[in-house]
Amino acid sequence: MTSKKITVGPPKVTRFEKARIVGARALQISMGAPILVDADEAVSNPIDIALKEMDIAILPITIRRTLPDGAFQDIPLKWLL
Repeated sequence: MTSKKITVGPPKVTRFEKARIVGARALQISMGAPILVDADEAVSNPIDIALKEMDIAILPITIRRTLPDGAFQDIPLKWLL
């Protein structure tokens, strides 16, 4: 069941989630994954490309936030940006 209400955690992406997402996406790019934005001369570093993809909210990533009691919520990244 998917509801549009975020019940676990803050309503925005945390700095830890952002670091994890950018790092994982930069690794994918460096291993040859297709780039989802127009790469230009100024943005050639995988980390910069991953940040640019995250800034325009094009990444199809879901964040799972878990509570200590085991309850969790899967939240699409677009809801948090």
